[in-house]
Amino acid sequence: MLAKILIATCLVAITVAIHAAGLGIVLSRILHSGPRSEKRFWPITWLLIRIACWVILVHIFEIAVWALFFWWERCMPDVESSFYFSGVTYATLGYGDLLLPEEWRLFGPLEALTGTLMCGLSIAFLFAIVSRRILRRTDRE
Repeated sequence: MLAKILIATCLVAITVAIHAAGLGIVLSRILHSGPRSEKRFWPITWLLIRIACWVILVHIFEIAVWALFFWWERCMPDVESSFYFSGVTYATLGYGDLLLPEEWRLFGPLEALTGTLMCGLSIAFLFAIVSRRILRRTDRE
């Protein structure tokens, strides 16, 4: 049991590290991008599209880490099932059509909790970027 708790802790730590690195890359690109006129519709829309696409890719990478672990431990019959289960669990959809073996069943709720926290962090990040852009625009006016 202690070994599984250590493995779970490592999976959560890897997920958080991937997320932090991914958001850090996005933030550095945004901060170092040239000033744009944000009084128009398209520049802020294009910014939101780019951030959303990048954040989704980060989440997919995190899902892949969990999925590859489940596949490696033979918790699922194949890689496709592992990715499907991990995506459904991470996104907290909880279809229940695939289940982890009994000895690994606590990893499902842990992945769901981790996914919820990472999605919340992504939403907060997006909100902070948009707020910063709006405040910068109002300060200039």
